[in-house]
Amino acid sequence: MSGTTTAAAGLRRRAAGAGANRWVVLVVLCASLLLVAVDATVLHVAVPAVTEDLRPGAIELLWIVDIYPLVCASLLILFGTLGDRVGRRRVLLLGYALFGLASGLAALAHDPQVLIVARALLGVGGAMIMPATLSILRQVFPDRRERALAIGIWSAVAAVGAAVGPLLGGFLLEHFWWGSVFLVNIPLMLVSLPVGRLLLPESKGDGKGPWDVVGALMAAAGLFGMVLGVKRLGGGEQVASLLTLVPLVVGAVLLVLFVRRQRRREFPLVDLRMFARPAFSTSVGCIVLAMLALVGLELIAAQYLQLVLGLSPLETGLRLLPLTFAAMAAGLAGARMLRRFGPRRMVCAGFVLTAVAVLLLTAMGGEDNPGLLLFGFVLLGFGLETTLFGAYESMLSEAPPEQAGGAAAIGETSYQLGAGIGIALLGSVMNAAYAPGLANVSGVPASASAAASHSLGEAYEVAARLGGSAGVALQRAARDCFVHGLHVTLLVSAGLLLLGAVMALRLPRVMQCEAPAVELPKPREVVESRVSA
Repeated sequence: MSGTTTAAAGLRRRAAGAGANRWVVLVVLCASLLLVAVDATVLHVAVPAVTEDLRPGAIELLWIVDIYPLVCASLLILFGTLGDRVGRRRVLLLGYALFGLASGLAALAHDPQVLIVARALLGVGGAMIMPATLSILRQVFPDRRERALAIGIWSAVAAVGAAVGPLLGGFLLEHFWWGSVFLVNIPLMLVSLPVGRLLLPESKGDGKGPWDVVGALMAAAGLFGMVLGVKRLGGGEQVASLLTLVPLVVGAVLLVLFVRRQRRREFPLVDLRMFARPAFSTSVGCIVLAMLALVGLELIAAQYLQLVLGLSPLETGLRLLPLTFAAMAAGLAGARMLRRFGPRRMVCAGFVLTAVAVLLLTAMGGEDNPGLLLFGFVLLGFGLETTLFGAYESMLSEAPPEQAGGAAAIGETSYQLGAGIGIALLGSVMNAAYAPGLANVSGVPASASAAASHSLGEAYEVAARLGGSAGVALQRAARDCFVHGLHVTLLVSAGLLLLGAVMALRLPRVMQCEAPAVELPKPREVVESRVSA
C-alpha cells in the first residue's frame, strides 16, 4: 500500500513540474511574461526619438507602433495550439530566441522598413511566449488552489510590466539612444534561454490526429483582419473606408469558416466544445467585456491628465501608478478571495467595484483633484484585476489539460480583441459627445471649429494659431467639451461593466478544488522509468 502511494505521489510531482521546483518554474514564466508586457508599452515614449532619427512617413510610423500587437494577437491561437502539439516548452524557448534576435535587429535598425520588420518579428516571438506561459502554468500546478495563487502572481507581474514599460523607456531615453529600449531585451533572453531549458518541464496534448495547418492559417489571417479593422476604427477611421471595411469583412468571413472547419474535423485545432461549458464561455465573455469597458477609457484618462490638467508625461505616469499597485494587490490576494467567495461572487464584485470607481471618476472636472483621482484609480485597479483574475482562473481551470495551449491562446486573444474594440467603441462615444459642442464657438471660423473637433490636442493647436480672444474661447470650449465627453464615456463604460456583472452570474458559485486524478503506472512502466532515470 505504501509503495502504491509513493508511486502515485511521485507521478504527481513529475506531472507538476518536479514538485518543489514548480515555484521556480513560475519565476521563469513570470520573467518571460514581464519582458513581453514591458515591450508592448516601452516604445510609446520612444516614438518622438524614432521619428526624429529615422524620419518615417505617417503610414510607416503607424505600422511601427501597431505591427507588434497586430501580429501578436493574430498568431496567439496558431502558436498556442502548436505548443499543445509539439511541446509548450519548445515553442516558448523558440519564442525566447526569436524575441532576442528581433530585439537586436530593432535596436540597430537604420530605416523605418527594417524597424517594422523587427517589430513584426517581436510580435511573432510574443505570440509564442504568451500562451506558452499560461499553458505551462496550467500543467505544473494541477492543484487548483496552488494554481490560483500562481495565476495571481502571474497577473500581478503583467500589471507591473505594463506600468514599467513607459518608465523604463523614459529612463533609457534620458541616458541612451532610442535603440536601447530594444537592446535591454537581449541580456534577459540570454539568461532566459538556458534557464528555461534547464528548469521548465516539457508538456504537450494527447497528440491525436494531424495538426490543422490550414485551420491555423485561417485563424491567423482572420484575426489579423479583425484586429486591423478594429484598430483603424479606434484611430478614428470611418467604417465605410475600404481599408477598414475590407479587413473587417474578410477577417469575419475567415473566422466563420474557421469555426465551421473546426466543428467538422475529427481532431480540431481548437475544441469548440469548450464553449459549451458555461464557466469557460462566460469567462471568455467577461475578459472581452472588462477590456472593452476600460482600455479605451485608460487612453482617454491619460489625455485628460495631460491636456486638461496640464501634467507632464512623467507626472501622468506617476498619477496612474496607484492603479498598477492596486492591480498587483488584487492579483496577490486573488487566490484567497477566490477560495472564500467563489468565481461567481468574485467576478461579479470585481465588475461592480470597477463600475463604482468609474462612476466616482465622473466627478473629475476642469480642476485637479488628486484625492479623488487617487481613490478612483485604486478602486479601478483593484476591481479590474479582481475581475480578470477570476475570469482567467475559471477559464484555464475549466479547459482540459491537453487543450491548455489553445485555451490560453483564446484567453489572450479575447483580451486583445476586447482592448481593440474598446478603443474603437469608447473613442467613438467620446468623439460623438465632444465634437458637437465646438460647432458654434463665438468668433471662431467654421473651418477652425471643424479642425478642432477632431481631438483636444488638435483644438489646442488651432487655438494657438488663432490667438486672441477667439483662440482663448476655442481652447476653453474644447476643454469643457472634452470633460463632458469624458463624463459620457465614463457612464457608458459603467453600463458595460454592470452588464459584465450580470454575465458573471453564470459562473460557478464555489471553487471546485478536487485533486487531479492520477493514473497509477504499471509495474513495467515503473521499472522502465527507473532505468531511464
